[in-house]
Order: sequence, then structure tokens, then C-alpha cells
Amino acid sequence: MSKDVRVTLEDVITHFEDLEDPRSSINQRHPLVSVVVIAVMGVLAGASGPTGIAEWARMKKDLLLGTLELPNGIPAKDVFRRVLAALRPDAFQSCFVSWLESLRQAACEEGAVSQPVFAVDGKTNRRSHDRKRGLGALHAVSLWASELGLSLGQVASEEKTNEITAIPELLRLVDLQGAIITIDAMGTQKAIAKQIVEGGADYVLAVKGNQESLETAIADTFLAETEDDFASGKVRKHETTETAHGRTTTRTYYQMPAPRSLVDSAAWAGLRTIGMVIAVCLRDGKETVEIRRYISSLGMGVQRFARAVRGHWGVENSCHWILDVVYREDDSRIRDQRARENFAWLDRFTLSLLKQHPSKDSIAMKRRSCGWSNDFLMEVLTGTAT
Repeated sequence: MSKDVRVTLEDVITHFEDLEDPRSSINQRHPLVSVVVIAVMGVLAGASGPTGIAEWARMKKDLLLGTLELPNGIPAKDVFRRVLAALRPDAFQSCFVSWLESLRQAACEEGAVSQPVFAVDGKTNRRSHDRKRGLGALHAVSLWASELGLSLGQVASEEKTNEITAIPELLRLVDLQGAIITIDAMGTQKAIAKQIVEGGADYVLAVKGNQESLETAIADTFLAETEDDFASGKVRKHETTETAHGRTTTRTYYQMPAPRSLVDSAAWAGLRTIGMVIAVCLRDGKETVEIRRYISSLGMGVQRFARAVRGHWGVENSCHWILDVVYREDDSRIRDQRARENFAWLDRFTLSLLKQHPSKDSIAMKRRSCGWSNDFLMEVLTGTAT
């Protein structure tokens, strides 16, 4: 991270100073800012709930008393539970906006990424339901920048089917200017495409059964081009082959200008191109073929189209898999509606911080190192690693 965007611990504290304290002033023994900063540090170090945060804080008493305002000592687990259950998730998340923006700028500069890919995708915390209270499992829709290793925003909904209403709210939380937004078929909606374009970004939207006429039209358009072996010269092609985990996958990306005759083409804001990806996977002598189709506001440039598609698929490995395996998010039994959403955000934000640290160690090892070493923890928290 370049020096001009680094933060100190004092800067970290500043992010939370305007956060409204939801607690009663009676018997308020611990400053809200200190409680929240300890929660961030505890999750970085491997804690997965109020009890874990409190136990970690107790073991790191000397560090915390020397760096934070704690006039009455280390808070107990009930303090963390009450605070994270009382804080409004939108207000809590808004405290991280400027912090994330500095991380985003630094990551773009270091990776020389001029047009980052932001993948909008949902994930369900499977054990966070409470049948007795009629509370369904938490389904969080988040915006993940795969190339930058950053989670830039999150909106919760109780069911996957509610993503259509959650996505516009999520997009309003993030500065989209100059990015490529990728969304699965459920989010392929005309209003969402318009919102993305008006936000100064481009989109690559998957098309499936929910847009059946459009999907058929795209399929027929590419089929007509293949029948004369792309003689029109409109189609661009890019092919990649990867071998990993016992399988070989060849992906062929096709892109061409969106024809004016395409179904409802005028209704899709900024529509310029259509795309198709054919993935052929060979494993144990068996071959499977998957075809996906897309609409996009991107101009022609098949490798850029391919990067956007691959960036979206990358969210599963670079974010969701880590949240499940390293953070064990699926095992979380936090049932309070606000607390579970706030913890889901802490998981994503701390994962972003860990990914910014230049160490080549795995995320699991970085989390352990945060628990073992005060110096390493402060490097991750403040972005001061060299």
C-alpha cells in the first residue's frame, strides 16, 4: 500500500467516531469506538462471535489498554453481543466507506487496474436461521472486487429470491465510477442496467431462463454466425485452457456487437455487445459442456469481456470459499438479526484487510499470525506492512 493512503491506528479509530451509540447512557462503561475496534481486531485474529472476541481481548489486555481508551478495563462478551446486536447494519457499514476507498485506490495503483471488475453475488449463512422465531437464514448480497481482494459493500436479505430488490440498494452504497459490474442472471434487470450506466460503470450481465426470449435471441445470433464460420467478421474469439484439481477446462469466449434486432435491445441502457462462453471440462475421461450468454455495455474487446466473466466466477474461490472454510461462516449460530449481519460484514471487511497484506501466506495463516503477533496484527489493521 502506498504511503499516501496508509492509515494509522488513530485513523482507524476516527472512522467510528461519528457512529451513533445505540446503548442507554446508564451504566455505559466502555466507549463505543473502543468496543468496535476490538471487534474488528478480534475477528482479524480468528474470533467468530462475541465470546471469541472477548476471550481474545482478555488475552491481549496489555496491547488493548495501551492503544485504546478503556477506562474500565476489557469489555465482557455481553458488551460485544449487545453492541453488535444494537448497531444498525447500514450505519455500521457506512463507517468503513472512506477506509475502503483508500484501500481501493491503493490496490488499483499497485495492480495497475484501470477498470476493476466488481462482482455482485449472494451467499447464504446456512445455520443462521431460527425456526422458533420464524427467522430465515441470512442471505447477504455483496460486491466483491476479485482483482483487488476487497469487499466494498453488503446488503442482507432473508432469501435468495430477494436479490432483485437488494442489488439496487447495494449499488447505491458503492462508487461505481469506472468499474465493470458483473451480475448473475437473477440481477439481469433493465432498471439495474440503467442504474449501473448512470453510475458511470459498465455491466456484464448473465442471461438465462429469467430472460428466455433474450437468451434465445443471443443463442440464435451466435448460431447464425457459426454456420458461415464467422465470415461476417463481427465475432471476436478468445480461448483459455486450465488444468487444476484433476480436470482440464477449455473456455472459449465469443463477443460481437449487439444487433439492433435483438429482443428489447433499446430497453437495455447502454447495451453495446453480446457475449457467449463455452466451457468444456474433461475429468476422468468424461466431458461436460456448459454454455453461458451475456449482454454488456462494454465495447468490443473480447479479452476484456473474458476478464470480466472470469472475475465474476472468481468470487467463489477468492471470497465465498474462504468465508466457508477459513471463517467457518456456514457454522455460525448467531441468530440475532442485526448481529449476524454485522458479523457477516466484519468477516468480509477483515478478509479484505488480510488480502491487502503482502505476505504470501494463506488467509488462514495470516489470521493465525494476527492472533499470535501484535506486530503482524497492527500491520494488517493499519496497512503499514512493507
